[in-house]
Amino acid sequence: MKEQLDLPPMMGAKGEITLPGSKSISNRVLLLAALSIGKTEIRDLLDSDDTERMLDALKILGVNIEFTGKNSCIVEGISGNFPVKDAKLFLGNAGTAFRPLTAALAFSGGHYHLHGVPRMHERPIGDLVDALRLAGAEIAYLDNKGYPPLEIFPAKDAIADSISVKGNVSSQFLTGLLMALPLLGRKMEVKVEGELISKPYIGITLAMMERFGVKVEREGWERFFIAADSRYRSPGTIHVEGDASSASYFLAAGAIGRGPVRVYGVGKSSIQGDAKFARYLEKMGAKIEMGENWIEASAPENGLDAIDIDCNEIPDAAMTLAVAALFAKGKTTLRNIASWRVKETDRIAAMAKELSKFGAIVEEGDDFIAITPPPPPFSIHGSIDTYDDHRMAMCFSLAAFGTHLGINDPSCVAKTFPEYFEKFLEIAQPVPVISIDGPSASGKGTVAAIVAQRLNYNYLDSGALYRISALAAMKAGISLDEGTAIAELMSKAPVRFDGGRIFLEDAEITEEIRSEACSSGASKVAAFPEVRAALLERQKRFRKSPGLVADGRDMGSTVFPDSQLKIYLTASAEERAMRRYKQLIAKGEDVRIDVLLQDIRARDERDSKRSAAPLQKCDDATLIDTTEMGIEEAVSRVLELYRNASSGKTSRFDQPTPDLRDI
Repeated sequence: MKEQLDLPPMMGAKGEITLPGSKSISNRVLLLAALSIGKTEIRDLLDSDDTERMLDALKILGVNIEFTGKNSCIVEGISGNFPVKDAKLFLGNAGTAFRPLTAALAFSGGHYHLHGVPRMHERPIGDLVDALRLAGAEIAYLDNKGYPPLEIFPAKDAIADSISVKGNVSSQFLTGLLMALPLLGRKMEVKVEGELISKPYIGITLAMMERFGVKVEREGWERFFIAADSRYRSPGTIHVEGDASSASYFLAAGAIGRGPVRVYGVGKSSIQGDAKFARYLEKMGAKIEMGENWIEASAPENGLDAIDIDCNEIPDAAMTLAVAALFAKGKTTLRNIASWRVKETDRIAAMAKELSKFGAIVEEGDDFIAITPPPPPFSIHGSIDTYDDHRMAMCFSLAAFGTHLGINDPSCVAKTFPEYFEKFLEIAQPVPVISIDGPSASGKGTVAAIVAQRLNYNYLDSGALYRISALAAMKAGISLDEGTAIAELMSKAPVRFDGGRIFLEDAEITEEIRSEACSSGASKVAAFPEVRAALLERQKRFRKSPGLVADGRDMGSTVFPDSQLKIYLTASAEERAMRRYKQLIAKGEDVRIDVLLQDIRARDERDSKRSAAPLQKCDDATLIDTTEMGIEEAVSRVLELYRNASSGKTSRFDQPTPDLRDI
């Protein structure tokens, strides 16, 4: 069964986050420390799948690594000569491990097999291999030409002291070359063919190499020079910057959800190109402040504006702008993102498909994507697919500021940020829900409606949806025993709630669904799992700012399990039968109280023993027995509990209410 994370709609974002270490810097530092002379203490190392792949590979290759804490270790350098000369390495889908290790192992005098997950075998590496072969490397493709898996043999003498590599596919090719060429011990020149994409990542590579004693001279971004006497030497201790790509999600949350949200770990002096994301967000209207080691984002007063920009400097963080475009006024166009096509998935195609689920108009090309958002408020049709791509999962979490959504395979974030969703929920503020469950005629509907009115919250009468289902089935000539047919009917039925009025196919049914036939029918259709599944999404859509009060039988257990307050409202069967009797007599219906009592007991039996979302008191719900309680007392009790649960919220209690025993 597909794993899915259900994210509630968010009403705002505020707080502070300390970022995990940068993936790009972590894997560069690990490899350079291994290739160096001396021991290197690495602090603030990223703990993720990608770094695990690099660590596992280095250990297999004979590098001694001692962990001194969760995010710190000491790497004993091997002076550019890996002790193990024959090994098979599995590198998952970690491009920051696969490409640089391919280059380094090409000049290590050994025999190695490198492979990964199926997607890694679809990511091109031919341009890097061609360049390495010019420098003397012996590399064979084990499957498709130009793609992993690879077999590496001991290198021969270099064919040329000047080699070329294409710059428009992946900056990791140039990074791998630059990091590996000092191992040759000779003067080398690297020429870049075409425009170099993701220049900031090359900037990271050059900065890290210099920290380890190798300074690369360059002419613009077209020619790079490695000196003959280049050798890596440990800097002693090195700290890994916070991940600037990961910062983008929290900064965007601040820009969308009012803020302020501050991230620690990157700032004015960051060497990462994705730190410039904050400036792009600022162009959309966000309020940005920066310190040496922090960036803070807040929302503009009039909402975000669309932008048309070149994203070459922020290739990964640009994905976050694509989702932020859902909240912007106008058409947002992101250009120069061809590298998205060869990442963990084809990110342009994946982004276009997922954004369209919200009703956005999306245009895509070889190196651009344009997004025109749907009119607010938007909702999602289906759930978000993540394509085993950590950044798809993380950036689409921002859509929760517009609607509730399901994210498939959320654990893919382990690639770079295993604790992402926990951290996201630390700064994101879900729309609060008070769920009030209980049996028929317990007073939950009356109490819930008044509580919603007092708090100025939205109100969901979930029972009305099941009454509508019964009524719609009867109007369509469908037996109330045909659960599948009723579920299909309700998945498409045009139901509309307008204040206190309810419409089915533009016909008002507010009073019609309150009949005894609809009440009894609701209990029958509610027993079908397929009907409950069909209505689940409809119910979740009621959760909108500033809050929701929902009454039913499974609001706290199934529909809104993260409710800020859960109430189980009940009363004796005899008291509930009397309340129902008074209601129906007031409507002029001819009923007998003994029949009503029998019906209530039968309904309790059905509701509590049905297989799908049975009526039950949640362990974390507060029981309120209204047998001898008036409405005002029950309402006051719920509001008091909510004030306590939400740390001091206040409400006004100045509206007279009838007694439950008089309804």
